[in-house]
Amino acid sequence: MAIIVNLDVMLAKRKMKSKDLAETIGITTANLSILKSGKAKAIRFSTLEAICKALDCQPSDILEYVKD
Repeated sequence: MAIIVNLDVMLAKRKMKSKDLAETIGITTANLSILKSGKAKAIRFSTLEAICKALDCQPSDILEYVKD
């Protein structure tokens, strides 16, 4: 099972910097970087909700499942 994080794509589409998103949703840039790189083991629904609200998108725009 592979979950792909497309956060960079959404940031580019919205012309927003990672630093600005991190400040908006209230997490550190380091934690956002871990999430963007796909190395995060989990994500809180509240964080996912804040990201979707800030980027005006759906969770499926950020997270994608790809079969191995």
